Amino acid sequence: MDYAGRREKLRKLLKKTGAEALLVTSEPNVTYLTGFTGDSSYLLLTPESEVLLSDGRYDTQISDECPGLEMNIRKSGILIHQQTAHVLRAAKISRLAIEAESMSVATRDRIAEKLPKLAIFQTSGMVEFLRQVKDKEELELIRGAIRIAEKSFATIRASVSPVQTEIQIAEELERQIRQLGGEGPAFPTIVAVGPRAALPHAHATSARVGDGGLILVDWGAQWQLYKSDLTRVLVTAKISTKLRRVYEVVLNAQVQAIAAVRPGVPTTEIDAAARQVIGAAGFGRRFNHGIGHGFGLQIHEAPRMSGKNPALLKPGMVITVEPGIYLPGWGGIRIEDDILVTRTGHEVLTSAAKQLEEMVVY
Repeated sequence: MDYAGRREKLRKLLKKTGAEALLVTSEPNVTYLTGFTGDSSYLLLTPESEVLLSDGRYDTQISDECPGLEMNIRKSGILIHQQTAHVLRAAKISRLAIEAESMSVATRDRIAEKLPKLAIFQTSGMVEFLRQVKDKEELELIRGAIRIAEKSFATIRASVSPVQTEIQIAEELERQIRQLGGEGPAFPTIVAVGPRAALPHAHATSARVGDGGLILVDWGAQWQLYKSDLTRVLVTAKISTKLRRVYEVVLNAQVQAIAAVRPGVPTTEIDAAARQVIGAAGFGRRFNHGIGHGFGLQIHEAPRMSGKNPALLKPGMVITVEPGIYLPGWGGIRIEDDILVTRTGHEVLTSAAKQLEEMVVY
């Protein structure tokens, strides 16, 4: 990973703020800029230097993960805001930019109390803006996370039985992810049987597979910190007329939305492509979330894919496209794939089967 190159890009953004330094407090952002994977640590970035503020638990880890990176290790009993104030004072920083989304008001105030002459500026999404576009190394890790997720799911679907519970399927899927080399699930696995599939973010319960005619599974793997995110619906009964209709509407909506993915297109257009199909079929009120999201080090990253975000897609962005229809008392259908925005259009990174007849498991 070109961590130094990422920090140089950030310095160019920092220059536009008028601040002398940026205090990076978001753990994923610190990882993105340095390769350090520990917690309770800040990165202070100036136009000429960078220093990682951490504690004694991590001095060896920092040396291993971030060779050559300057570190400031606080002693036992010294709180991180005290350490930060000391480093800022020593560096003679008078205008500091902070990450508004990750620094608490209490921490900001404690630093300001230590340094009453320090001007503190709130910034939003500076590092996240850089993280939107993945480099070659990040894309390889995301592809690896997808491969692990898909292989894990293939194993699970081959052994689904009516007596299994949602929890058992979720736990076995996560076990398979680890067995295949993943660090674990990218997020808590969603397994929802029958009517419970009408809950977009259902938590796995003791409901049994045999209690409903379908199983919605939303899962992903984490591999070397990077994540994947997919959703499929398995059919455990005869395909009814209603199931076929709802499923084919969702699948068509996804196909249309994916077809619209290309550089320069606003995320609103991707959302609208799916929403038009679902609305025309009479289910508009039952598609109650955005069309997708970016992901990488975190499962939800910029860009936010919705009808209210006019952000333009750029080559290198990796997004989900996941339309759904949720009918209380009956169930829900969501189909989700991972898409790379390329220079000329898009590439569908996921390959798990999704035609309705392919989703019948017994």
